[in-house]
Amino acid sequence: MGHREEPASRSAMEGDCLSCMKYLMFIFNFFIFLGGSFLLGVGLWVLLDPMGFREIVAANPLLFTGVYIILALGGLLFLLGFLGCCGAIRENKCLLLFFFMLILFIFLTELAAAILAFLFREHLTREYFTRELKRHYQGHNNTDVFTSTWNAIMTTFDCCGVSSPEDFEESLFRLISPRKAVPEACCQRNRFLGDGEHVSLEQCLSGTMAFRHNKGCYSAVVDYFETYIYMAGALAIVVLTIELFAMVFAMCLFRGIQ
Repeated sequence: MGHREEPASRSAMEGDCLSCMKYLMFIFNFFIFLGGSFLLGVGLWVLLDPMGFREIVAANPLLFTGVYIILALGGLLFLLGFLGCCGAIRENKCLLLFFFMLILFIFLTELAAAILAFLFREHLTREYFTRELKRHYQGHNNTDVFTSTWNAIMTTFDCCGVSSPEDFEESLFRLISPRKAVPEACCQRNRFLGDGEHVSLEQCLSGTMAFRHNKGCYSAVVDYFETYIYMAGALAIVVLTIELFAMVFAMCLFRGIQ
């Protein structure tokens, strides 16, 4: 009798653990599902808002790109949460396996991106950006991705060049526009008169320091993101840990389902 009761009690404990893991995974993925739904809602609202917010975002390429990143991230989280919830509550092995494979793909992609960022960190130096700016920046050309990206950065962060406006000396920009000391993106704007109104465009383009931004974009961007570096690192560790636990939960539940 004692031998029969022991397997029965062990089976009951395994069943309780499986049930507990199932509901924990459901709750965990339900919050992921809500987060993805929220991001999708925000992204769609920005793109479809009839009050004109879309035009404000579209005027800034960095913000416009950010909206699509939010939409992509929201859609991915929405799909992950949906698969995890359905796979857990219905105890569906196919959904759980698909959920595991998707999480594993995301995890490996993030790991590969971190390794590539470490290997190519020497390309993120001030000298590298200065060299590329001198070679490829054209000035006022919205069809060139490199030029439009730099214009967006200089306009957003109120900066000029990589280290200073002198970076445009002996550059492709000066060959194309020999009468301009700096591009229009470097010129100060009167915020009270609207974003399209420069303080004094002619004097700025001629090289007058009082009407242009004199801080380099490298320092401006680093200063802006410095407060978020540790936060981003901590968030990355938390996300990777959550993904590891999600894979372990999914695989344990997959193996526990008869």
